[in-house]
Amino acid sequence: MRITLDIPDAMFHRLLDDVPLPQMALVEYRMETPAPIDDVAEAVHATVRRAEIAGAVRPGARIAIGVGSRGVARLGEMVRALVAALRDLGADPFVIPAMGSHGGATADGQREVIARLGVDETSVGAPVIASMETEEIGRTTDGIAVRLDRAALGADGIVFVARVKPHTAFRGSYESGLAKMIAIGLGKQSGAAACHAAGFGDMARRVPLLAEVALATAPILFGLATIENAYDRPFHVEAIPAGAILAREPELLDRARAAMARVPFEQLDVMVIDRIGKNISGDGADPNITGKYPTPFATGGPRVTKQLALDLTDETEGNANGIGTADLTTARAVAKMSLAQTYPNGLTSTVVGPTAIPMILPDDRLALQAAILTCNPVGPEPRVMRIADTLTLGEFMVSGSLLEDVARDRALTIIEVPRPLVFDTNGALLDLGTPGRIAVGARAG
Repeated sequence: MRITLDIPDAMFHRLLDDVPLPQMALVEYRMETPAPIDDVAEAVHATVRRAEIAGAVRPGARIAIGVGSRGVARLGEMVRALVAALRDLGADPFVIPAMGSHGGATADGQREVIARLGVDETSVGAPVIASMETEEIGRTTDGIAVRLDRAALGADGIVFVARVKPHTAFRGSYESGLAKMIAIGLGKQSGAAACHAAGFGDMARRVPLLAEVALATAPILFGLATIENAYDRPFHVEAIPAGAILAREPELLDRARAAMARVPFEQLDVMVIDRIGKNISGDGADPNITGKYPTPFATGGPRVTKQLALDLTDETEGNANGIGTADLTTARAVAKMSLAQTYPNGLTSTVVGPTAIPMILPDDRLALQAAILTCNPVGPEPRVMRIADTLTLGEFMVSGSLLEDVARDRALTIIEVPRPLVFDTNGALLDLGTPGRIAVGARAG
């Protein structure tokens, strides 16, 4: 399912062509954050060689490795190293997708998702077994069914890779990370639906409850946790024995929250995001960065009046979940939107707002003019920030109205003075989609 559009271009030009666009400066953001790991493969081997981890792996055992769909930096390297480390211990590993309803809630779709993230049989050196079939392994004290991937349950042991980070829709001791990967990722669509059934207001309670049952019942050996710094590079990798996961994860979440990137402005009239996608965040653009959350159960970030999403990443394969948190978008982004890929997220999570389609404008220029026209600026000029995506904050653009804020922040340096934005003949901003390099004025071309 895809959407076709009949957009009244003449009407938009009549109403918006006279809206002035601010000149924009290119800014470098030097964020204080932990140093990244240079040799990720060695870090994985070192943590798996620890006695409490290696001792849990029986020679000859078939081990299922759960791999999710989130934007985990250097995921392919980590999984390849984990496969090798398990083989060094005499085990026979294979990979399973562990991502709830993502990939259109189909086995082939989930296999394709992890392949695009660098995890396939050739790249990691182990078979990939994808299935949506699950089995009930128990119930929580209040009767919630706990389900896990059938192929994983048929193995002698289960391990998984998970990035620990603040969630985009709720707050608790366990957000995105190990417990959630057990409860939702390994549970496939049916497990995800059970966890989301009462809404995100109950997620902080449900995630550890479901994980606790799975840890007590399923042959889970350990989880490989990774934490990323403000530049989305792993700075900590740790294999955690199954029995220690629930005790250890809250500490890792605190470290992740302290290290994450933040927009260095408290209030913005317009935030322009060049691209969104599931490979960037579960919500297309991370609300922890944008301040625009899909539920009332999470807070933080800047106050943004109008958010503009210009395009979808190629890697998201039409999954536009999160586009509904934007106020405006473009015909280009909506034309790439696949309802079959997007809607399973809303139906499984029970939060349909992020799958809604915002006001659609013919091109980037008109979309930005519409955002400026409707933002009701706090000051005499709109405060506009443009980012490539929420994983790429090392460089961004700001309007002249934000330059005083930039001057007061020692982490920010102006790379190029304010210049007019550059559009191509189709009204698209130049260099759209190039990580960490956004075109202004003389830089274009």
